[in-house]
Amino acid sequence: MGVRSRGLLWFAGWLALMPMAVQAETGLPLAEAVPPSGQAVDLEMAQAATQITGVRVEPDGQGIRLVLDADGALGEPTTSVVGSALVAEIPNAVLVLPEGESFEQFGPVEGIALVSVTGLEGNRVRVSITGSDGPPAVNVNAGAAGLVLGIVPGLGLAAGDDEAIRIGVTGAGDDGFAPRDSSTATRTDTPLRDIPQSIQVIPQVVIESRDARELGNALENAASVASNGGRGLSVFGPGFLIRGFETRGGIFRDGVQAFSLGALSTNDIERVEVLRGPASVLFGQGEPGGIINLVTKRPLSEPFYDVSAGVDSFGSYDGGVDLSGPITADSTLRYRLNLSYENFNSFRNLVDGNRLLISPIITWDIGPSTSLDVYGQYTSDRETIDEGLVVGANGIIDLPRDRFLGEDFGEFSQDQFNLGYRLNHEIDENLTLRHALQYQQYSPRRYAPLFDSLDETTGELGRLAYFAGGTYQRFFTNAEAVGRFNTGSIPHQVLFGVEYRNTLEQPEFQFSNLYDPINIFNPVYTGIPYAIEPEFFRDDTIRTLGIYLQDQIDILPNLKLLAGVRYDTTDQFRTTQDIGQSRAEFSQTDSAFSPRFGIVYEPIEPLSLYASYTTSFQPAFGASRNADDSNFDPERGRQFEIGAKGDITENLSFTLALFDIRRQNVQTPDPNDPLFTVQTGEVASRGFELGLGGEILPGWNLTANYTALDAFVSQDNTIPVGNRLANVPDNQFSLWSTYELQEGSLEGLGFGLGLYYVSQRAGNSDNSFTLPSYFRTDASLFYRRNNWRAQLNVENLFNTQYFTSSDQFLGVTPGAPLTVSARVGVEF
Repeated sequence: MGVRSRGLLWFAGWLALMPMAVQAETGLPLAEAVPPSGQAVDLEMAQAATQITGVRVEPDGQGIRLVLDADGALGEPTTSVVGSALVAEIPNAVLVLPEGESFEQFGPVEGIALVSVTGLEGNRVRVSITGSDGPPAVNVNAGAAGLVLGIVPGLGLAAGDDEAIRIGVTGAGDDGFAPRDSSTATRTDTPLRDIPQSIQVIPQVVIESRDARELGNALENAASVASNGGRGLSVFGPGFLIRGFETRGGIFRDGVQAFSLGALSTNDIERVEVLRGPASVLFGQGEPGGIINLVTKRPLSEPFYDVSAGVDSFGSYDGGVDLSGPITADSTLRYRLNLSYENFNSFRNLVDGNRLLISPIITWDIGPSTSLDVYGQYTSDRETIDEGLVVGANGIIDLPRDRFLGEDFGEFSQDQFNLGYRLNHEIDENLTLRHALQYQQYSPRRYAPLFDSLDETTGELGRLAYFAGGTYQRFFTNAEAVGRFNTGSIPHQVLFGVEYRNTLEQPEFQFSNLYDPINIFNPVYTGIPYAIEPEFFRDDTIRTLGIYLQDQIDILPNLKLLAGVRYDTTDQFRTTQDIGQSRAEFSQTDSAFSPRFGIVYEPIEPLSLYASYTTSFQPAFGASRNADDSNFDPERGRQFEIGAKGDITENLSFTLALFDIRRQNVQTPDPNDPLFTVQTGEVASRGFELGLGGEILPGWNLTANYTALDAFVSQDNTIPVGNRLANVPDNQFSLWSTYELQEGSLEGLGFGLGLYYVSQRAGNSDNSFTLPSYFRTDASLFYRRNNWRAQLNVENLFNTQYFTSSDQFLGVTPGAPLTVSARVGVEF
């Protein structure tokens, strides 16, 4: 595993009024008494030192906190008092800042004259906080992510009076199993405890220790997330449910909507963030269950080379490289390149596939306050289309879980590429401008006989000769401004943004011709491909413009308010054509306001209580019409949520949430004319979530989540009110825990245990059959020594038979039996 951790040094507290003049013992101003970084720094030593890549001064009540972003663990600093300044000197560290060779900020808040961070010879970094009546006294409030120092008003300490200063180092310089910050919920770097909405971060250490090569595997450790099938077949891509609702366009990559009909790789992902509940204020149209944001790996300032390879018990194999480092000597130009190839086999007969991923990114620090990321991604996917086992009148038919009922020539394939950039410019410490642009194109091909009808007496399964192809193009751009200011003594952090999306879709379909049936009890495969003769065509253009405003307000040091609103307008122009017929045209324009409110109260320092109201909207498909040929209104979602977030210990945190979601304007058959639909339907989801994550003891980490969910039809004309939503479990529990020996001859040896429980679920909206509950156990054994690592993972240790999801028609997806995978890696 590469060194990707973030060391955080927090200075926080109450500061007395101070003048601006600051003198070191030399008689010079402190900024002049420290030599600039970069002078006489030995390059070999610099490569071994931890690099501090960012410095941020953030208001904290009437004081501040100083955050140092680093690419590894920070050593324990030595401290001293120099005149009116408290000085902390960090060993084995170098300063590599986009804005220059040092950092200075004068008068960040009333009572502070100067904050200074500079580099010294011999791989040392000096941090200085200056007062007037005397240096601030410091006590320790250690956090899992690094150093935490509380600053109290200057007490007029004499130089050398170090007994008032107590310094401590905790953790390994990263957040481990309990990340503390996220940018997904607010698009600003905000501590999770200050966000009035449920959000879970699945960090890289969990992804890697589970050997989760696909997003679906990683999301098994997320509360309220369930599988919804649709692999390779759904026009919305990988099928996930959040709080009972489909994601349907709710997967993002660094905040930009990411579409893919195939499974998503985690090989170039740093972490996965799941924001639960409506998110239209920042992310536009979408479902009310929430969104999934993939945070990609970033370029590093020092050379980093990682090579890994893996195999499993079904003959799958893969290999990947992760390369990063500076392009220029001053590290203002850096790169990262992830390459991977996977060739996978399955426990399912005749099912296999492969995936190629090429993911480069270059970061250019254009100036002290300006940086540019240029990135791309190319993926090539191919896998056998597999609809799983079949459902009869009395439920799932008892068949061997490896039985395949398609044809081995049937496959999903897709070539996809993204190209984009992100530009950041800091006008000053109070105003930041951002601009992003991305172009995405993918060309999926789905060609396979699909289930049509079943004769349970004979076992004959009718099949359709299905084909879907075409080209999809998506353009995205937005511009944002983040401003920080005070109204009196109340700090604000305001986000204003404008977003534009343009989507072009040109799909074609074939679905009317029959293919040879197959007997489910004694399958005989024909192996004969059929002709591709598309019969239905679409040509669609969808344009969306969104304007959003958000304000984060610290009413009091322990009382925070989040308020936001977004206005969207969406234009759809769609055409449809049956072969041999004239083309039909449809146009539709929808607009909507989406508000959001939330409040966070901290009765005591380690505990946050919150309440929020959030909304979503989703335009209806533009080619659908009412009986009077009028357009359908957008679906609207709203959520009420209350919860608590807190620290049980310095390294172990919990989250708790209670919520109620309603999705309204759902289309349901018209009771007066079943050939048409009316928007009188409503579905509801309400539940309870409890999450626990972090370090219990040195080397012992865990992430655990429990969800109790009541997702049901609350209004409908044909489906009985109270019916359960398909594929949504009432109860869901996941745990992943690892323990690594910290010392001795076996230091680096570790063990992992995973427990996953999913209760029974309705197989379709009619509730005519159910998917049974299951309890799965996973385990791992790993060893790390120097730059080598090896791990062995076992999924489904006790070979439990279970089903992950249903397609709500005839197909159900069986879970894999006992699977053993092995992986080795080396870091240079």
